[in-house]
Amino acid sequence: MAEAYGWSGKNLRTQRILHSASGTAFLVPLDHSLADGPVSSAADFTGLVTAMAANGVDGIVVHKGRVRFLPTELLGRLALIVHLSGSTRHAPDADAKTLVGAVAEAVALGADGVSVHINLGSSNEAEQLADFGLVADQCARWGVPLLAMIYPRGPRIADPADPTLLAHAANVAADLGADIVKLPFTGSPVTMREVVEASPIPVVTAGGGVVGDTDAFLTLIDRVMESGVLGVAVGRNIFRATDPGKLARSVAQRVHAGLGSRKTLTPLDLALAGATVA
Repeated sequence: MAEAYGWSGKNLRTQRILHSASGTAFLVPLDHSLADGPVSSAADFTGLVTAMAANGVDGIVVHKGRVRFLPTELLGRLALIVHLSGSTRHAPDADAKTLVGAVAEAVALGADGVSVHINLGSSNEAEQLADFGLVADQCARWGVPLLAMIYPRGPRIADPADPTLLAHAANVAADLGADIVKLPFTGSPVTMREVVEASPIPVVTAGGGVVGDTDAFLTLIDRVMESGVLGVAVGRNIFRATDPGKLARSVAQRVHAGLGSRKTLTPLDLALAGATVA
């Protein structure tokens, strides 16, 4: 029975994360406030999230303590993904992520999913992988979709956008129990499609560093979607924009157009994931 509960929960929550018509996902991570500092003034945060809900964003990513500052009515229009790991830029090793939350807490907050960050190749990679495995087990038991945010970062990483390396990262996420994996863009729709095809689970791409030119950024989104990814997770390029809502609307239109043949989450995928529950 636990297997059925786990599958049902993941299926229901996943449907809230995905755009209903296209099956794609446009996520806006706002968890940067823990690592790097405020994404907006405290007074403007509600306005920022309101603009996301009004302009086609499918879901946001925040840390557990930030949820209390979100207007309840907005969470009926946006999927809520609670980020469970973190570090700050002031640490001796900012790439050394550690768990700062649990799946049960996210469920109590009404989350539709959780996310965990792994820096592949970092000095404490082993601890990050172990933490991720524990979260994946909790997600299976609670029926919560798990988004892996994997970035190749470390002294032995020569090219963090290398397609072979990103394909490996995607398989690490899948092998440890993730349902969706967030990866950097390779820079080419052709090589990114190779990563997507090598991944057992759907891929969303990170927004990357701030692109100052709006047209150039939207062209980047078009190229990303051509690769067949499930969608994009764009943080800084949205919340640092002059008009975050307007830019979000333009990105949403491109993501929800569903360019390319993407790998989607099917009920069978979720059933197979739930079958691992003891």
